[in-house]
Amino acid sequence: MLSFIARRSAAGLLMVLALSVLIFLLLRLAPGDPIDAYINPSVPLSPQDLEALRLRLGLDQPLPIQYLGWLRAALSGDFGYSIQRSGVAVLPLVLGRVGPTVLLMGTGLAIAIVVGIACGIVSAVRRNAWPDISLSVLSFVGISSPAFLTALLGLYFFSVLLRWAPSGGMQTPGTPFSVFDVLTHLILPACLLSIGHAAMIMRYMRSSLLEVLGQDYVRTARAKGVREFWVIMKHATRNALLPVITLIGSTIGIAVGGAIFLESVFNWPGMGLLLVNAVGTRDYPVIMGATLVVGACVILVNLFTDIAYAFVDPRVRVS
Repeated sequence: MLSFIARRSAAGLLMVLALSVLIFLLLRLAPGDPIDAYINPSVPLSPQDLEALRLRLGLDQPLPIQYLGWLRAALSGDFGYSIQRSGVAVLPLVLGRVGPTVLLMGTGLAIAIVVGIACGIVSAVRRNAWPDISLSVLSFVGISSPAFLTALLGLYFFSVLLRWAPSGGMQTPGTPFSVFDVLTHLILPACLLSIGHAAMIMRYMRSSLLEVLGQDYVRTARAKGVREFWVIMKHATRNALLPVITLIGSTIGIAVGGAIFLESVFNWPGMGLLLVNAVGTRDYPVIMGATLVVGACVILVNLFTDIAYAFVDPRVRVS
C-alpha cells in the first residue's frame, strides 16, 4: 500500500509541475504584452521608462529563464503581488478565497453524492418501473443542462420570482456573522451545483448496481433467505460503488468549472469569482497563482480518490 501511495504521489507532483509549465506558457503566449497590465493608460511613459519596467519585472529574459524564476519563487510561497490590488500578496489573497470555494463545492458534492447514490439504487431496484423512468428522465435533463444556464434559471426562479433564497453573496451585508445566515446563502448555489453531478452519479450507480445484481453471489444470498434489503445494501451496493468512487474523484475538476460560473452569478467570494475578476483585469500574478492552487487541489483530491479506491478494492494496489 505504501508503494502504491508513493507511486501515485510522484505522479501527482509531476502533474503539478506540468500544470505550472502549461499555465506559464499559456499566459505568456496570450495576445498582447504582459507589461501592458502594469501600465496606467492615462499616464504616458517614455520608451526608457517602459524598458526599465520590463527589466525590473524580468520580462526581458527568455521564457525558460522567466519560468524558472517564477517557479523558484512559487516554491518558496512567493507568487508575487496583485497588479490591480496594490501591495497585496497573491498567496494570502488566493488562500483567503479557498475556504468559501471549498464550502460551496463540498456542500454541492455532498448533496450530489447522497442524492445520486440513493436515486441510483432506487432506479436499479425498480428497473423499468415508474420511479426508474422518472429518475432517468430527470437525470438526462440534469446531465444536459450547462452550469451557467442552471445558475441563471435557479437565480431567477428561486431568488427573483419566489424569493425563497438570497440572490447573492455569502452573508447579508451589514449583519453580524451567523452560521444560519451563511447556510441561507449557501443552500441555493450548492443545490444548483449538485444537479449535474447527482445526475451522473445516479446513472453510474444504476448501471453498476444492475450489473452486480446479476452476479452469482447475489443469487446465492437470496437463495439462503437473506432479506432483500440486506442483499441490496450489504452485498450489492458496496461492490457497485467502485466505479462511482472513480467518477466522484473525476467530477472534482468539472465542479471547479461549475463553481466559477456559480460564484460569478451569485457573487460568492471564492476562487471562481477571484479568477473571473483577475482575467477581466489581466491580473497575471493572481491568474497564475489561483490557477496553480486550484489545479494542485484537484490533483490532490484525485490522489485521495485513488487511495480510497485501493482501500475498497485491493486489486488496484498491485495493478
